[in-house]
Amino acid sequence: MVFMRAIVVSAPGGPENLDWREVPDPEPGPGEVLVEVAATAVNRGDISQRQGHYPPPPGASEYLGLECSGRIVALGPGTEDSGHRVGDEVCALLSGGGYAELVAVPVGQVLPVPAGVGLVEAAALPEVACTVWANVFLTAGLRAGEALLVHGGASGIGTFAIQAARAFGARVLTTAGSEAKLERCRRLGADVAVNYRSEDFAARVREETGGRGVDVVLDIMGGSYLDANLRSLAVGGRLVVIGLMGGRRAELDLGRMLVKRLSVHAATLRSRPLEEKAAIVTQVAEQVWPLVEKGTIRPVVDRVLPLSRAAEAHRVLEASEHVGKILLVTDPQHSP
Repeated sequence: MVFMRAIVVSAPGGPENLDWREVPDPEPGPGEVLVEVAATAVNRGDISQRQGHYPPPPGASEYLGLECSGRIVALGPGTEDSGHRVGDEVCALLSGGGYAELVAVPVGQVLPVPAGVGLVEAAALPEVACTVWANVFLTAGLRAGEALLVHGGASGIGTFAIQAARAFGARVLTTAGSEAKLERCRRLGADVAVNYRSEDFAARVREETGGRGVDVVLDIMGGSYLDANLRSLAVGGRLVVIGLMGGRRAELDLGRMLVKRLSVHAATLRSRPLEEKAAIVTQVAEQVWPLVEKGTIRPVVDRVLPLSRAAEAHRVLEASEHVGKILLVTDPQHSP
């Protein structure tokens, strides 16, 4: 049996339960390619899985990691005509397995590394690009001339959403928790940046939009923000909830929704069928990658650490000490 190294969750709990150890190599199944991982990124979903709250979908790798970049080292059955070749530099959307030296990836979730983006840096892109495209543009239907409110504008999702919405002609309002983070959001293209610790963001949104509200809200908080999010929306507005950092439950004012013709969507990306994820990845390659290659949208990387120091990266993410993405590399020479 051949072995690689991976981060293993020894038991549900804190970052101290992340172990860097030898495990059996994965084998690419039908419709999969095997990627030698150069880098992966830390996401909130990894924190939830480590804590025992977010198990991988059936058939997915048990290891953490929802995206990666690297090189294809083997083609599974049925992928010979996919256009991918051994040696190709790629990045990929994963259902799990990125915190390892090798990962088997459904071929429909593999993307080329955009021109002008380094191989390690490319690991910051797949999850945020697919999440923002699927939720802001496909589900919520954000259009040029509309206004978007992004919560957590300094996060990986937030930094990408700000840039993408601006690139497609929308006005962007965002929230963050410090002046330094607010300034980073403004530099990325946010028209309005609100400190959620010291301001009522719903009141500020109404003020900045002349009482109209925004057309779309991208929310990572869930229950604690539900009422304020609805108050922030314009007539015909759309709320998309992609995280539950503020709780799972809240009271929904149906009267406000009826009067303003509002819609509320809640979605995850990880558990979607392979065909649906492949369709999203294809659209990202067609619609978003050209903007990345032009430099209109750039990955925002806070720091790069060796994969063996995943516990440290988790502590940084949980403390919200970062702006953008935290990357983990399999080769320590690629980290400071």
